[in-house]
Formats: sequence, structure tokens, C-alpha cells
Amino acid sequence: MRLPFPTFSTSQRSQQHIAEVIETATTEYLAQCLEPEDLSFPVMPAFGSWVKSKDEESGNQVYGVVYHATTSPIDSVHRARALGLTLEELREQQPQIFAMLKTEFRVAIVGFESMNPERSQPGKIYQYIPPRPPQIHQAVYECQPDEIVNFSQELDFLRTLLDVSHAPVDSLVAAAVREIYQLRKLDRAWLIEAGRTLSILLKDDYDRLRIILKQIHP
Repeated sequence: MRLPFPTFSTSQRSQQHIAEVIETATTEYLAQCLEPEDLSFPVMPAFGSWVKSKDEESGNQVYGVVYHATTSPIDSVHRARALGLTLEELREQQPQIFAMLKTEFRVAIVGFESMNPERSQPGKIYQYIPPRPPQIHQAVYECQPDEIVNFSQELDFLRTLLDVSHAPVDSLVAAAVREIYQLRKLDRAWLIEAGRTLSILLKDDYDRLRIILKQIHP
């Protein structure tokens, strides 16, 4: 059976509303993708993609980067097994499979936007860990391009990404920066500044810096 998510149809939520917080900590949180209404798997957010969730107590909009994602059975006792079927054949012959799987992803928190008393105006961006993370059952949204561009005016978030544990950090930094670089329409001046910042943070480890930059701009 499906996990008891709030009973609303996908037509009642925005396309950016992709998941819900199911485990939370000071520096990161775990989210579970909302189930689609049709027989298909939830769309797994890309490695290094940007998401946001709100701490309703403070009103802070918390920004983060996806660094790990999994699809696994809801029942932790029984593992999935190979069936040798295409997705279309699964829909026809084993439709229950789609209700027995869950897609989860982990998010490294990189900063937040404080609530502006004038709600029509954007708040102030802070690129450090917020006083508290999003709470359990808060909605998780994909960030809009203009939000990512606005957040990346400063580059202090790179230090936070380099300190993420249990992740391929160099690839994570490259993926996050690569998305910003594309959204900034290949702004080379911004990329050069990001490279300089990484060089300082990596303490002149040029081999590691080269690998990161090569993944950003092959």
C-alpha cells in the first residue's frame, strides 16, 4: 500500500512541488517524492539540482542541493527483484509494483532567505546554515531559475558543499555550479570567480580544482 501522503490530486499542487520532508537535521534533510496519480515512478530529482523548503515557524525559505537519491521498496524486509519486463509490461502485468516503491533524496542545506515583513518584496539571502531546518512533512519544491541565479550572487555556499559528508563532493560541487552556469547563460566572468573561490577553498589543490572545472565546462 502507498504511504499516507495528504490526499490531494496532482492537479491541485504546482509542478515544482515534488516531495515532502520525512527526516530532518541541522545541516540536511531527507525527502520522499510525492506519488504520481498514474502508473509511473516519481521523477527523481537530478544529482546537484537545487530545491527549497520552508521553515514555517520562522518563515525562512531554506535552499539546498540534492546529493543522493534512491528508489527502493516501501517494505524494508523484501528487496525488489528483476522481472525482465519493460515499464509498459509492468503497467499491464504488475501494476501493484508502482505502489510498493518509494523514491527518496537527501538534500544538503546551503543557505536560506529570511522573510521580508513586506511580503511582496524578496527577503535577504544568507549563505550559511539556518537556525533550524525545514520540519517534518513540509513541502519540498524545485527552485525556479531566477531563485538560483539570485542565490548564487555570492559564492560562500561552495564551502558548505565541499564539507558535505557521505557524498562524491567534487562531483556535487561541479553539478551544482554547472546548473548555475547554464542558468546564467554561460556567464564566463561568474565561472572564473567561482573557480577562484574554489582554488582558495581547496588550498591550491590544482589537480582537484581541474577535475571539478572539467566537469563544469568540458
